[in-house]
Amino acid sequence: MNYPVFKGTGYVLIHTPDMIVENGSTCEIEKITNPDSEFLKEVKNHIRTYDEVVNYLPNQVYIGNKKPEDLNNYPMPWYDIKDYQGNRFGKFGQIVPQDEFIAIMQLCDTFDLVKLSEEFVTAVKPKIEENFPELSYLFDKLKGSDVSTLESGSQPLINDGKIVGYIKKAHDVDVNLNAHVIFENLVVKASGVISVLELFKNTDTRLEDIDYVIECSEEACGDINQRGGGNFAKAIAETCNLINATGSDVRGFCAAPAHALINASSLVQAKVYKNVLVVAGGASAKLGMNAKDHVKKGLPVLEDVLGGFAVLVSENDGKSPVVRTDLVGKHNVGTGSSPQAVMSALVISGLEKAGLKVTDVDVFSVEMQNPDITKAAGAGNVPEANYKMIGALAVMRGDIEKKDLKSFIENKGLPGWAPTQGHIPSGVPYLGFMMDDLTTGDKNRAMVIGKGSLFLGRMTNQFDGASFIVERNSGITEETNTVSKDEIRKIIAESIRKFAQNIVEE
Repeated sequence: MNYPVFKGTGYVLIHTPDMIVENGSTCEIEKITNPDSEFLKEVKNHIRTYDEVVNYLPNQVYIGNKKPEDLNNYPMPWYDIKDYQGNRFGKFGQIVPQDEFIAIMQLCDTFDLVKLSEEFVTAVKPKIEENFPELSYLFDKLKGSDVSTLESGSQPLINDGKIVGYIKKAHDVDVNLNAHVIFENLVVKASGVISVLELFKNTDTRLEDIDYVIECSEEACGDINQRGGGNFAKAIAETCNLINATGSDVRGFCAAPAHALINASSLVQAKVYKNVLVVAGGASAKLGMNAKDHVKKGLPVLEDVLGGFAVLVSENDGKSPVVRTDLVGKHNVGTGSSPQAVMSALVISGLEKAGLKVTDVDVFSVEMQNPDITKAAGAGNVPEANYKMIGALAVMRGDIEKKDLKSFIENKGLPGWAPTQGHIPSGVPYLGFMMDDLTTGDKNRAMVIGKGSLFLGRMTNQFDGASFIVERNSGITEETNTVSKDEIRKIIAESIRKFAQNIVEE
């Protein structure tokens, strides 16, 4: 079977120090419930500089300057490592400073809702022109205004502790279009746009070749009549000048990227579209999500970046890693929500379809959350917990001996490095490395696992998840029992000839 392939990836982190305090849900709730708290007085003293964020090892892994395995060579906690010099730009993407991101939010604004000061625009415009030349056709939208007086109901935009602009509300009474929601949605759109730009630096596919876009973040845009109507996908496609693309959004909490990639692969394999782009922007609400624990323990606020990614799924090119659409795992309604039941459904069901053992997978990409963040917040090492569960399943199935459990985890697992942005660490941070591992590297098969907590929406107590297997490409295999284009032309020509002959004879 001619399976679809992963042909390119793009990754972005955006350092957003002021947004932690102004827009992160933890700080926002604290301002409402306990406005005089010691936490609010102290939190700003624990926010890292841009250079510190760039030099942070897990962030360098995210954009491809370090491999995940390299983290094993450094003692934890990684935030204490001060002698490593990182780079803004990496093999897969970049780390964007807050001022440039705010400017890009204005470039992504279609309804003139973002107002920036003249002083700020003058300072940031040369940086945008240097670092984002791909958006040159939008540079005329970057303009300054008088922001000395904020409009009623607006959302301030703050950089270096100063108000540099604001976002207007988009409707007088519709809460779905208030300035706060518009801000969150522009954050998603802008970070998604940058992720797409990074992807196109890493592939020979042209912008006009993209047929369809699927956006899979955890936000939703709409108005009072359709709260989550969408469509981020087409909005991002428009800003990125993907002139031949349409698209739609997929939502599934943290599991959404896995669902979106399966959908994209299915569309390509079914020949509905040749090139499908999956993209997700970041979630501003999750900035500083565990900041209370970090501050209490004297740590820096480690959730100080937005995340974004883009993945290109295309027709088989004979060299890129193939997505085995016939080996998909899923969490059924009747599966149950115990950790063992969930992991068994996601890992084993796909393997059994091909008669594979757990050990036949060279590497598993699970929830790749950075343990620097989660351990300090009392949530433990999330990737390690997942690998222990997969290893236990392998023992139960007889694929490995119990004594080999530790080595299994070491050989098949990866240390976590992604920010805790929900959907961002859910399997997809490895895809850039996976393309190398399954082409020029020494691996032949990988499994990507996404899991999601549907109960957060208060509509069901269900857990969710999906998985898929990716393999080294053995070359394009022509479909059997198919008719070539030349044969079709001959059949049509012969039919026309016979039809014309019958008319003449009659």
